[in-house]
Amino acid sequence: MWDVTTPSPADGGDGGTRRRVLIWTGVAATACLLGVGGWFGRARVADVLHELGGLRWGWVVAALGAESASMGSLARSHLVLLRVINPDVTKRSAFAVTYAGNAMSVSLPLVGSGVGTAFELQQWRRRGVDSAAVSWVLIVSGVASTLTFALMTAVGALVSGNQAALLVGLGGAAASALPALAVLLGVRIPRVRTWMVTAVAAVTRFCRRWVHRPKSDVAAQFAELLDRASLLRARPRQYLAASFLALRNWTADCLCLVCAIKASGAHVPWHGLLLAYCVAVTAASAAPTPGGIGFVEVALTAGLVAAGLPSSKAVVAVLVYRLISLFLVVAIGWLVAARIGRSGKQAQPPMPGPEPMPEPDKGPHGPADAQRRDPGWTPAASWLHGSGNR
Repeated sequence: MWDVTTPSPADGGDGGTRRRVLIWTGVAATACLLGVGGWFGRARVADVLHELGGLRWGWVVAALGAESASMGSLARSHLVLLRVINPDVTKRSAFAVTYAGNAMSVSLPLVGSGVGTAFELQQWRRRGVDSAAVSWVLIVSGVASTLTFALMTAVGALVSGNQAALLVGLGGAAASALPALAVLLGVRIPRVRTWMVTAVAAVTRFCRRWVHRPKSDVAAQFAELLDRASLLRARPRQYLAASFLALRNWTADCLCLVCAIKASGAHVPWHGLLLAYCVAVTAASAAPTPGGIGFVEVALTAGLVAAGLPSSKAVVAVLVYRLISLFLVVAIGWLVAARIGRSGKQAQPPMPGPEPMPEPDKGPHGPADAQRRDPGWTPAASWLHGSGNR
């Protein structure tokens, strides 16, 4: 995402109008999807309500614990990398900023990853961490998250035993892994960096020609981000720790789904569970609705039913899983965002390493204008940040 907030007067309000149209189109499409599904599935409503009355609450509590572990792993992966730059970063700060940034990334339609990235940059600047350094953290954690998710997708495709699912799953895994690997190589190898910047510039020219976006020099911003990120290094064990925590994040979230299935009283369809979960996560990242609402429920329910789960129990399991992994986590994140956004925090001592970026001029349009001028915020950091959230 390049422009994540209110357009400037020079835009004439067209950007905001288009954005509102897209948002409301997504909302209307979701409402229609849910309405049509409810109409054709109305005979199942009584079964679902009956199943909800028989929930196994011990497994619901276990699902809450699994999701807490998932979010904790996401926060710790950021903490491990942030301490490469500033050893004084606290666990409390990492958890608060991660919960709040994740809530924004997941719940805001279309612009969520950009807003979440900008919020995290702002919060870490308050704590004495340079914007470019935070972008490096988000890139590395995003790469680790994307690669581990690609690994899970490949394993799910292999375990499913279905040839078509195997091809689709491995293709999806490759599609997820290749961009992340390209960014990782671009940080390390100057020639790959040059190729990537050239490719980004070509895509930007194409987009400007047909949709007149983005207006900023994305290729230059991307090149600057990679150049700055190439100056930062972590020890191999810190990279391994971040990758392990990323894998634990996905695994614990999938375990939340397992507990939700057990809470419905059904047996877990292990052979098709992982692939169904990965397809649902992919649907969430591609859907235009907040948190993939409507799309994830349909994809995950269909996947579980295809794996052998009775439809009424699959609906109940998905409902419990989404209430915990989406709505509860987002609610907590927004409460945390309101708290830290209101109270703020005194900056910590300057970090060692690259010199801090000067505080950008917020301009006449407030934080939105500041974000667009902040060299530490780029589409690459925004995209990779979004890939690390659910």
